[in-house]
Amino acid sequence: MKTSQMRIGAVLFMGLLLAGALSGAQAGGASLDQLAWMEGSWAGEEGGIRAEEHWIAPVGGLMLGLHRDVAGGKAIFFEFLRIESRPEGIVYLASPRGAPATPFRLVESKGKRAVFENLAHDFPKRILYWVADDGSLHARVEGAPGEEKKAQEWVWRRATVAGR
Repeated sequence: MKTSQMRIGAVLFMGLLLAGALSGAQAGGASLDQLAWMEGSWAGEEGGIRAEEHWIAPVGGLMLGLHRDVAGGKAIFFEFLRIESRPEGIVYLASPRGAPATPFRLVESKGKRAVFENLAHDFPKRILYWVADDGSLHARVEGAPGEEKKAQEWVWRRATVAGR
């Protein structure tokens, strides 16, 4: 093989490597794997309501989740959740009570903290998840600045599926 052909081959090879690296990268530098700390079953109880959230590991550019609130032995609320890796970045999609999904774009991911945002949505505008020093998973929904009274927060510990 001639030197010029070797150079062209090397350039093509480097281009393929770079393209592969870029295709795995997400907008904002975040990767769905950075949210793997959310995986598992989490539960907590407050005011007689058991709140559970279950997340499966990120595989194939997708994490699936489910939230369920139970009071007095009856489910009073549920929400289908998913986090997708898209060309424009990572998006959290919430479907309360099976309604059409509302997207929230990942705007911050650092360590075991993630912030998703959709400023065009009525409420919530932001969804935050983080793991505290004691190992508990926190989730918080909030509105725009000045809407702190509407904010809700949940605190969960690692758990098994209820009823088992």
